[in-house]
Amino acid sequence: MSATVNFKGNPIHLIGTPLQPGSIAPPTTVVTKDLQEIVIGKPSSKKQIIIAVPSLDTGVCEKETKTFNEKLQSLTNVEAVVVSMDLPFAQRRFCDSFNIANLTVASDFRYRDMEKWGVVIAEGPLKGCLARVVFIVDTNGKITYTQVVPEIGQEPNYDDVLKNI
Repeated sequence: MSATVNFKGNPIHLIGTPLQPGSIAPPTTVVTKDLQEIVIGKPSSKKQIIIAVPSLDTGVCEKETKTFNEKLQSLTNVEAVVVSMDLPFAQRRFCDSFNIANLTVASDFRYRDMEKWGVVIAEGPLKGCLARVVFIVDTNGKITYTQVVPEIGQEPNYDDVLKNI
């Protein structure tokens, strides 16, 4: 059975269900704003924050990315990646416009691997985009935290994310 989130108060289904704490994160290839492929979710020397958003071209996603960029600047034990379906060219313009330097912005346009995480929207006007979900992955590649934002148009609870790092 698939999970649901809301878009403007109306329920929309996801393809699958977002991965929960205790799950092993699936290694996932995404493409950075510089057109480099990176793999997220695999074991790493640092904890990972994987931040799925629908599109950086929306006000909420813009604010969320800028807020995480600011809040994570002092953390050295964390790698943060914001993932959307936006093309890397648009992501580059976004990062340059807002001086995004404390996290990586990447696209799932090439392989659509975020479906493994259960965050791809299955229906409605945002079909094919990612739901707003934050995951924390430990150094062994295990998910230790999942926050599914119930309404696409709302920001995540930043404080809850930060206290779970």
